[in-house]
Amino acid sequence: MAAALCLAGGLARAQVDTTGIYSDRTDSLQATVFTGDAAGTFLSKGKELRTEVISSVGLMKMACCNLAESFENSASVTVGYSDATTGARQIKLLGLSGIYTQMLDENRPALRGITAPYGLSYMPGPWLESIQVGKGSPSVVNGTESITGSINMEHRKPNDDRILYANASVMHDTKTDINVTSSLQLSDNLYTVLMGHADGNFVSFDRNGDGFADEPRLLQLSAANRWLWYSPEVQVRWGVKFIHDRRRGGQIEGPWKSDVGNNVGNAYLKVGRSLAEDGSSSIAVVADYTLQKIASGFGHNAYNATQHAIFANLLYRNQFSDAHDLMAGVNLTQDFISEDIVGGGQSLSGVRHSLTQIAPFVEYTFRHGEELSVVAGFSGTFIPGYGFRPVPRLTAKYQPIENLVLRLNGGRGVRFTHPIADNIGLLSTGKTLTGDLAQRILEDAWTFGGNATWYFSETAWLSLDYFHTRFVSALLPDREAPTEIALYTLDGHKAWSQNVQADFSIEPVERLTFSLTGRFTDARAWQPSGEIREIPLTSRFKAVFNAQYKTRANRWIFDFTASLNGSARVYDFMKELKNPDSGELLYPKGRTPVYPLLYAQVTRRFRGFDIYIGGENLTGSMQKHPIINASDPFSSTFDASSIWGPLMGAKFYIGFRITIWK
Repeated sequence: MAAALCLAGGLARAQVDTTGIYSDRTDSLQATVFTGDAAGTFLSKGKELRTEVISSVGLMKMACCNLAESFENSASVTVGYSDATTGARQIKLLGLSGIYTQMLDENRPALRGITAPYGLSYMPGPWLESIQVGKGSPSVVNGTESITGSINMEHRKPNDDRILYANASVMHDTKTDINVTSSLQLSDNLYTVLMGHADGNFVSFDRNGDGFADEPRLLQLSAANRWLWYSPEVQVRWGVKFIHDRRRGGQIEGPWKSDVGNNVGNAYLKVGRSLAEDGSSSIAVVADYTLQKIASGFGHNAYNATQHAIFANLLYRNQFSDAHDLMAGVNLTQDFISEDIVGGGQSLSGVRHSLTQIAPFVEYTFRHGEELSVVAGFSGTFIPGYGFRPVPRLTAKYQPIENLVLRLNGGRGVRFTHPIADNIGLLSTGKTLTGDLAQRILEDAWTFGGNATWYFSETAWLSLDYFHTRFVSALLPDREAPTEIALYTLDGHKAWSQNVQADFSIEPVERLTFSLTGRFTDARAWQPSGEIREIPLTSRFKAVFNAQYKTRANRWIFDFTASLNGSARVYDFMKELKNPDSGELLYPKGRTPVYPLLYAQVTRRFRGFDIYIGGENLTGSMQKHPIINASDPFSSTFDASSIWGPLMGAKFYIGFRITIWK
C-alpha cells in the first residue's frame, strides 16, 4: 500500500520506500514508469482498491493543459464549471462534488480548503507521470478526509531518464500553454527535477452575445523543484512549488467584473529509513506546508482569504512475512484560515479558524499469495470541539482464478466544510445568502461498494462496479428559489448517492484499441421543504467511447473520444426560464438536455519530437444562456453559477513535445 520495494539501480538489496512515492510498484531508480507503448487508461489489477490509472500516455490524448482536463476520457470522473465567469473547474466522483474526493500529491493531502475551487488548474498535465483514481474508502495512512475516493497525482521523478521534456500548445482562441521539465543526476546519490509552467488566455470572446466573456482572460505561472537523495538505508525527498494565478472575466464593456488572484507556495519533506537489512521494516516522516492567499471580487461580492495548511505524518511499517504486513503511525492536519466575505447581503471581516485533526492509525494487510488480500485499517481522529471520531475502513481483493478479480470496500470519512470555498459559485450571483457563511461543521459519511473485473487477455477486460455513499451529516446549499440561496444541515435527515459503472476495453488487432464506459448515478438529498429530491445538475448517466490507432513504430497516433452526457434535474426556479429569442421554455421537462461531446487528435512522432493537432467539443454542444438575467447583473435574479454543460463551442489546437533522454 503506502510502501513499496525499490531497487537501487544495480544494488542487490531491496529497500522500502516508506515515504510512499513509488506506491505499489517495484522500479529501478533508473527506470521510467510508463513508456510510449503503455496503455493510456487502465484498471490496476494488483491494487486492492478499485483504481483507474491514467498514464503519461493517456495524458497526451488531448491538449491536457491541467488536471481538470485530464478526465475527458473517463466516465468515473465528471468535470464541469463552478460558474460562467471565472473558469473555475470542479469534478464529481460517485455522483458527488469533488470536495468529497481526497486529492493527493504523491500521497500527501493537497488542494484542500480555499485551494479547492481553482486547484485543479494548478496541476499541469505534462508535469504528471500518472493519475490514480481510487473509488471507495482508501487507506487510512493518508488521513480521514476521503469520502467517495481519492485521486493521487504522481509527478515526474528527479531520477527520470528524461533530462529535458518540453510541451507547448496553442488554441485557436489564443489560449497558450507551455511546460518544461528537466531531471538531472548531480551525483551518485543526488537527483533533482525542475518544472516550469505558463499558460494564458489573452483575448475575450462573447460568442453567445450576452455581454459576458465566455472565458476569463488569465495568466498562470508556476514553478517547482523536487529533490531525491538516496542511499541503501535512507531516502530523503523534498521540494518546493510556487503558483501565481490571475483571471479576469465578467462583462466585456459593462461594470460587472470578476477578478481572482491566487498566490500559492508549498514545501514538503519526506525521510524514510530502513530498520532491517532486508527492507522488511522501516520508518518515515512526512511534513508538508502550504500557504495560499486569495483576493477575489465578483460584482459587488468579494472573498479574500489566507490559509496556512500543515500536514505531518509519522509512519512505521513492519512486513513480518509475505502474508502479514503492518503499518502504524499518526497524522496531524492543521489549518489556519482567515477570511473576509462580502456576499448575498452579508459582510464578515476578520473571520479566523483553527482546524485541528490528530489521527493515530493502524493498518494490517493479509495476503495469501495472489489469490486473496485483505486490508483492515482503523484511524481515530481527535478534533477539538468534536471529540474522538472512529474511522474504520476495510478492503478485500479475491482472485479465485487468473482471469477474475473481485473487490469489496467500505469505510467512513470525515471532513470540515468550507462554505464559500466549497461553493465558490454562490458569489457569482446577485441572490441573498442565508445561513452562516463562516461556519465549519464536520461532515460525516460512509461509502460501501464492490467491483468485479474479468480479464479476457492482457489487452481485453470487462469491469463492473457499484458504490453507495450515505451521509450522516453535511452542509448543503438550497438553491431552488429564484432570489435566495440558503445553507442548511441535514440534521439527521438522509442524503445519499449510488453509482453503477461498466468498463470494457479491447485491442481487436495490433495497435488498435477500443474502450467503452457507461456510468449511472442516482444522487438524492433531503431539502428543507421536507422532500428527498434528486441533487440538481448531476447527470444521471454518462457514456464514453475511445479509440486509438498507432502505426508501426508509433510514427502516427490517432485518438478519438466521444461522450454522451445524460440529463440532470434543474433547480425549481430554472423551470420558468425562457429563451429570450423564441420565448420557449429552456427546460420544459425540468431537466437539462442530453448532449454529446467529440474530441480528436492526430500525433506525428519523430525521434525525440512530436507534433500534434486536435479539436475539442467538435459537436459544438453548449449550454444555452448560461448566465441568467445577464442584462441586469446587479439584480437579485442574476445567476452565473447554474452551470451544467459546456460554455464554449468547438476549439482547435496545435502543439509539440520535445524529449531529450540521458
